[in-house]
Amino acid sequence: MTLWFVFALMTAAAAFAVLWPLGRGKAVASEGSEAVVYRDQLAEIRRDADNGLIGLAEADAARVEISRRLLAASEEANIDPSPSLPFRRAVAVVALAGLPLVAVLLYAQFGSPSLGDFPLAERTQAVAASSSMEQLVAKVETHLESNPTDGRGWEVLAPVLTRLGRFDDAVRAWRNSITYNGETATRRSDLGEAMAAASSGIVTAEAKAEFDRAVALDPNEVKARYFIGLAAEQDGRNNDAAGIWRAMLAVAPADAPWRSVVQAALTRVGATAPKLSDEQMSVAKDMSESDRNTMIRGMVDRLATRLKEQGDDVEGWLRLVRAYMVLGERDKAQAALGDARQAVGSDATRLQQLNNGLKSLGLDKS
Repeated sequence: MTLWFVFALMTAAAAFAVLWPLGRGKAVASEGSEAVVYRDQLAEIRRDADNGLIGLAEADAARVEISRRLLAASEEANIDPSPSLPFRRAVAVVALAGLPLVAVLLYAQFGSPSLGDFPLAERTQAVAASSSMEQLVAKVETHLESNPTDGRGWEVLAPVLTRLGRFDDAVRAWRNSITYNGETATRRSDLGEAMAAASSGIVTAEAKAEFDRAVALDPNEVKARYFIGLAAEQDGRNNDAAGIWRAMLAVAPADAPWRSVVQAALTRVGATAPKLSDEQMSVAKDMSESDRNTMIRGMVDRLATRLKEQGDDVEGWLRLVRAYMVLGERDKAQAALGDARQAVGSDATRLQQLNNGLKSLGLDKS
């Protein structure tokens, strides 16, 4: 209610500011009229002539001049410069009714009339949450200054610093966590990620070394493998990057939360499977995700059927193996690899070509 009272008071003040000059127009004009001055001058000349202070000739000349000025002033006074009564009434109606109406319409359009009161405690909740996080971090950092060997403290602090964008501090925290908690693939990966973030997303040689250590500890460490592929991409080795990411998808669960990230990375380096013609791309563009996947699987099945009849097509076999890996069907990829070796095994040139192509897929066992 207080807010609406303030709005009403402001509207009344604005209307009063408009109406006040309109109501005073006539009075102001009459009070400043030159005709009144000239009439006073004529009366004064008459008194001076009667008292003999000026001669009759001078009095007559002065009366003629002042009378001329009085006539001119009277003619100007007949032209009323103030607004006409209908105009003033129209302005008054607009001020009294139009201003509130326009204000209400604007507030209904751009304001939030249905929004309830927002308690002061809730207004400051977001700010308090942010400041409380900063205060918590400050407390942990103060604690660690006095207890630098508290591995648990470094373990808790490091990921928070990463989320806050304090990447250099996060790198130091992860190093201390490894020192006092021991080495694990996850900690090495997190350290490498913080290093890459501190370098604006560039996987430096130092960060790459951390990811390599993580994979050495756990060959299935997802984050480390992804960043190793990213390092290959940044070095211009797109085929190597695609091979790493395809191998990740080949063993990934169907509901892996990082699957879409890796698939996007494959698309970024131009590793799509299988390649669609212009006509097929045009058709697929308007399809749903489910229909598009069905279409791609149909193409893969047709390619597999053709290769059973034309087994000497090395490029076809490579496309088929690559397609199965992108679709996450590693068993079918391995089976296709075996069929390909059997189909071209009698031709040393084609076999070498097949082996060279398989190296980029991470499946070459020779």
